[in-house]
Amino acid sequence: METMNVKRAGMAFGFTGALLYVGCALVMLIGGGTGTVKLFNSLLHGLDVSGIVRMGVPLGESLVGLVATFLLGWLAGMCIAWVYNMGATKAGRAA
Repeated sequence: METMNVKRAGMAFGFTGALLYVGCALVMLIGGGTGTVKLFNSLLHGLDVSGIVRMGVPLGESLVGLVATFLLGWLAGMCIAWVYNMGATKAGRAA
């Protein structure tokens, strides 16, 4: 069983999370309040998000959110790769 590069996995998860964050911001920018609510209501199987969508998010808050999303994704990716590698090395010893 092969091992995963922990740093690369962290970067991949972090980058993916940041990309999704930017995509969400673009949906809000392009679609406006109504389009945003329609999209996320559809994605969440009819859950009504109209009461929680806040359209006037300041740029500074958005940047903090982007960095935080990247860091959380990075940590999650590193953790997943680390746990995966623990199993991979144990499987290699058992063979």
